[in-house]
Amino acid sequence: MSSLQWWSVIDVALFIGGLAVFLFILGSQLKKVGNNLEESADLVWQIKKDAEKIDPGLTSINTTGRVVAGALPLLSGMGEAIVVGATFVHEEHEADGVNRPAMGTRRSRMMEAVGADQD
Repeated sequence: MSSLQWWSVIDVALFIGGLAVFLFILGSQLKKVGNNLEESADLVWQIKKDAEKIDPGLTSINTTGRVVAGALPLLSGMGEAIVVGATFVHEEHEADGVNRPAMGTRRSRMMEAVGADQD
């Protein structure tokens, strides 16, 4: 056998070995995905079972929702009428002079102590 034949055999062997490693890694990852899908399927079935318990009450909830939705335009109109009558209108005016405290001018004892008159 020539060296070209030996190198071809080695290349094919390495290719088959690399392919085997690749397939092993791919298989282990697919097993993990399969396990996750199985757990997800169990959760979906549990959700379906819980939803079946809620289903009978949905008819009542939908009926009530339709009644409320039908009354909203009337309630909105009544609310707007109430707000128009109760809205505060601010009248702008300027204060006359300077504001003074209700008790008059405040006197300090310190000024009396030094003998200054504060009128």
